[in-house]
Amino acid sequence: MDIVFTSRVIEWRGPSPFYFVPVPAEQATEVRQVAAMATYGWGVVPVEARIGGTAFATSLFPKDGGYLLPLKAAVRRPLDLSAGDEVHVAMTVRL
Repeated sequence: MDIVFTSRVIEWRGPSPFYFVPVPAEQATEVRQVAAMATYGWGVVPVEARIGGTAFATSLFPKDGGYLLPLKAAVRRPLDLSAGDEVHVAMTVRL
């Protein structure tokens, strides 16, 4: 399943700061339709994502009925992304 969306980077300030891109509600609904086939534990959904010219593998985190796409420093830094930046994401759910 391929999904494309635009969203803003957010920062979560837990024990260590981490950055995510929230999946918009419409696309989160699409992910939920296949999540049971894709998840490998506690609701995370494996995906291949692309932002700009950077492709990476990760897993969506379930959060409040939606999903968060984690952005590791190895993805964020080369793209010079920080909280509040708008990004265009192309993503494939790995089934």
